Amino acid sequence: MIPQSPSSTGARSAGDAVGASMVFVMRLVLALTAILTLVVAPGDLGNRYGERNLLNSLIFGGYLLHSLTLLLVARRHRTPFWHGKAVYWIDLGWYALMVYCTGGGNSFFFPFFFFVILTASFQWGFDEGARITLGATFALALSTWLTDSSINHAHLLLRTAFVLALGYMIAYWGGLGVAQRRRLRLLRDVSRLANPRFGVDQTIALVLQQTRDFYHASNCLLLMRDHPDELWQLHSSGAPQGRASLSRLPEGAAAPLLVFAPQALVQYASALHARLPGTLESRSRTPQQARWQRLPPETVEQLIDLLDASSFISAPLPLRKGEGRIYVVSDRHRFSRVDAVFLQQLAAQVFPVIENIVLLDRLASDAAFRERQKIARDLHDTTIQPYIGLRHGISAVRQTLQSDHPVAAELDKLLDMTTQVIGDMRQFTRQVRQGASQTDAELLVALRRQAQQVQEFYDIQITIQAQDGLAISDRLAAEVFQIVNEGMHNIRKHTRARTGTISLNNADGQLRIRIENETPEGPTAPFLPGSLAERTAALGGTIEIDCDTPGATAVSIAIPV
Repeated sequence: MIPQSPSSTGARSAGDAVGASMVFVMRLVLALTAILTLVVAPGDLGNRYGERNLLNSLIFGGYLLHSLTLLLVARRHRTPFWHGKAVYWIDLGWYALMVYCTGGGNSFFFPFFFFVILTASFQWGFDEGARITLGATFALALSTWLTDSSINHAHLLLRTAFVLALGYMIAYWGGLGVAQRRRLRLLRDVSRLANPRFGVDQTIALVLQQTRDFYHASNCLLLMRDHPDELWQLHSSGAPQGRASLSRLPEGAAAPLLVFAPQALVQYASALHARLPGTLESRSRTPQQARWQRLPPETVEQLIDLLDASSFISAPLPLRKGEGRIYVVSDRHRFSRVDAVFLQQLAAQVFPVIENIVLLDRLASDAAFRERQKIARDLHDTTIQPYIGLRHGISAVRQTLQSDHPVAAELDKLLDMTTQVIGDMRQFTRQVRQGASQTDAELLVALRRQAQQVQEFYDIQITIQAQDGLAISDRLAAEVFQIVNEGMHNIRKHTRARTGTISLNNADGQLRIRIENETPEGPTAPFLPGSLAERTAALGGTIEIDCDTPGATAVSIAIPV
């Protein structure tokens, strides 16, 4: 019986370069050993060796050339193709030819099948190892039958049973190793995602996406709340393009997802066929129970219709304050109880850290609130008041001049500028005092307003471009605003450009900011904007300067999100 756990289905272990290289070297060693055997003891390779001398030489020589080519190409190009599944099936074909030419079931080379079974199992998991095992068993039987019409059936049965049994054990242990490495890799990845700078919602969204990808699931749902009087928060990672969604549900709407006992671990897999009702699995287990218990069908019927899934696993969230449950849903794979147990272990690893992030976020918010009050007072006393005095002085000078005076128009323009700046600063002070958060939409509005002011005051047209659905946490948005604003001022202060473009987008788990301006004065010398570089480094990002493009200079910033 082949387990259908997605933890081992079609999964290639990342491995390391040394292990991959060792496989190619061992393949070449086997090829050289086969050639030496062909030369040293040709009489022991089968009772018809004399008739097949040329064919044997071609097959063994071809396999040596094949092995050497794979090793050289893999070391030179490191192309993923040379580590793919097709390589093992090609090896299986070579070994079948060797067995056929050297006596069939009596061949010395039938143990070569175990090499390809072992390498495929420990690199691709149980499913691929089991397929290779079945292929090797069939190849051994077919080559024996084609070699000799008078088959010793007992001998052939023993050989094929030995290949099948030992191959299955190798595939099973290899699959366990691959699954264990994938689980450890997932635990490492989700631990890295638990970063307070990302914010709680974004951290949860990334964890759900990683979990869904690990299980090859169609959706991953998280239902949680901090207090019984609050609405339930439903996080989902099954939206198009892998985007996570967040909605709030009342008690009645969340009830179908809460039909199980609070601490119950649940696994469900529909029947393989309508005529095989016994293959349906619906079980749960609580910490007080030593064994899994069957769930009544009526308990999960409504939930299955709601999730539109053929299989799901669910685990409670280990929250110190609050309650919740996580679901992994699939319409293709059958989850096992082992998958459910690992989901519980994953939740136990991640969600205490998320609770710590919530606590740190609240502490930081309280400290930031007190700091905002102080900053707002300082802004009013040290910045806004002098601007107001400056505006009064300009107004007094303007009133002493006639309307047709040459300086009157410039003073009117300067008076409008100071009035607008005072208004913007007062609005900013109110936002600082109240702690108004900057969402992605508010960030773009603020940036476009800044670009409009630069155009009005300095006649520099700067275009703000943003990816559709750009998602930035409020804490990161404040930093991005300062970075882009600094980039606008750098264009004004350090170049003679009259146009510029600033683009923002999310790609490969990074927020990418590109600040580009024309260079009418010609190519610029290499430089590094100090303020932008310091802000980027503080956020764990990187900065690159492109001065080689004719007619333009660009600053590219990448910040992990």
